[in-house]
Amino acid sequence: MSEIRGGDTLFGAKVAVSRAIGAASRASGRGGGTTLPGRVLLRLEPEAIARLGSDLDRGATVLSATNGKTTTAAMIAAILAADGRHPVHNRAGSNMTWGVATALLEQRGHEGLFEVDEAWLPRVTEQLDPSLIVLGNLFRDQLDRYGEMEALADEWAKTAAERAGRTGFVLNADDPLIADLGRDASGEPRERVVYFGIEDDSQALPELQHAFDAKHCRRCGHAYSYARAFVGHLGHYSCPNCGAQRPRPDVAATSIELRGMDGSRSTIRTPEGEIELALPLPGLYNVYNALAAVAAGLRLGVGRDRIASALSEVRAAFGRVEGFEIGGVPVWLLLIKNPAGANEVLRTVRDSAGPDGKADFWIGLNDRIADGRDVSWIWDADFEILAGSARKVVCGGTRAAEMALRLKYAGWPADAIEVVPGIERSFDAALGGAADGRLFALPTYTALLELRKLLSDRGLAREFWR
Repeated sequence: MSEIRGGDTLFGAKVAVSRAIGAASRASGRGGGTTLPGRVLLRLEPEAIARLGSDLDRGATVLSATNGKTTTAAMIAAILAADGRHPVHNRAGSNMTWGVATALLEQRGHEGLFEVDEAWLPRVTEQLDPSLIVLGNLFRDQLDRYGEMEALADEWAKTAAERAGRTGFVLNADDPLIADLGRDASGEPRERVVYFGIEDDSQALPELQHAFDAKHCRRCGHAYSYARAFVGHLGHYSCPNCGAQRPRPDVAATSIELRGMDGSRSTIRTPEGEIELALPLPGLYNVYNALAAVAAGLRLGVGRDRIASALSEVRAAFGRVEGFEIGGVPVWLLLIKNPAGANEVLRTVRDSAGPDGKADFWIGLNDRIADGRDVSWIWDADFEILAGSARKVVCGGTRAAEMALRLKYAGWPADAIEVVPGIERSFDAALGGAADGRLFALPTYTALLELRKLLSDRGLAREFWR
């Protein structure tokens, strides 16, 4: 790579200034090091992503989803590392344009791997000219920022059509909003689109959840008919009016055994043969993330044995099923941020409660910009799943009272619910009241950030063991 990346001396000066500002920000201890350099560079040079991205001579992989994109990106990064490849990667989790720009600015590599916010996918794709796009799912999330998910699906469809014949796609066959993009993305040859999905009917939900988003066919508007659903609207579907239906996945989990917080075991069918996958991350949603990573890894030329080995040792992404211990009390930290994702966390926790089926909880509900100002999503999440499992719950965060009210309507015992203002006070109260030595902490995004800072300030960051 050239010393002045992406071109001329003036651009090199802009790069140098942005790097210097980032270094100063980190040295000051005020944060911003993962976004500020990119923000500055994009202000100085709006086309910086395209200019820096042109140095990725082995191409770039871009991935997006409502739920699971950070974990899936971490899985793909682990797969590539096992293959001796270390891409430029926004692993710090800043997934808007400035996070991508910062990664390109401060890392060196011949290929890229970028997790991208749903709303920013078209812009980043236009700039980066990726060789592979991985799309996991679309669920209702932060309606005050994104609007209805059909609007996002329309924007993604435009991107898929524009990239047809030039970019490979890995798509979730079980999400009709994602799978339908294959019509526009396929181009020639057929190998440009790889589908993944679940084929183990034993993992289907007994009934469709309230957080069920994709109800109507994108081709004709008729209601879908579902044979089974696994997570939210992800499942096996067809349109009785126009005949549109779930495509057969190229990469599929044919047998799944969920093992609570210990993870899962799956048999995965691929075009190169079966993979027996022992995944240390819990929940069916992480099986979906792993399927996306397997499909992407194969598409990027990594062998299936190497993929299986890498995923068997993958660690949780930031805040996504992390475990730590304070004063002998094990704590599980699981991010919740929208109905479909919260439901999967609640199902996983239910299957991981103590011997008596009971558990203690801390729930941190904030309504800051990064969380979404509208917290009405908690009424669509099925907190009823844990009504019989709650021994004690402490609600904290800016909207703690609303969270407590939701739990009461969900049937959680009123005498088990406590509202404590603030993240620190509420978490300490929950930790002190953990009766069976295990606490499940369920924060929204900014509550997660506050909690991690609190633990770091107390010198406990090193105690994270998963």
